[in-house]
Amino acid sequence: FSLVVTAGRAQVQQDPSAETTEGTGISINCSHPNIQPYEYIAWYRQLPGRSPVFLTFVQRGSKELSDPPGQLSMAADRRSSSLWLARPRCGDSAVYYCAVSG
Repeated sequence: FSLVVTAGRAQVQQDPSAETTEGTGISINCSHPNIQPYEYIAWYRQLPGRSPVFLTFVQRGSKELSDPPGQLSMAADRRSSSLWLARPRCGDSAVYYCAVSG
């Protein structure tokens, strides 16, 4: 997964790719060192041949996901976040985007 997004003064960077096997949890990381106090991180998933679909967002702490099962966590200093997919299936193979939003 590779993406650099500029939104105002906030820049988002992601790992270029990540691999796992079916059923083995995986963490997808996002760096946003210039995030502002009022901004939050939103995550999207784009399945092959489809448009991106909103998954969830977080401003601080962590949030559980039901589809796909997992958790979105924001670091205490808010400079990074990670999307944990607990039990990924082959159908979860996609491009995952993070974005700073106000």
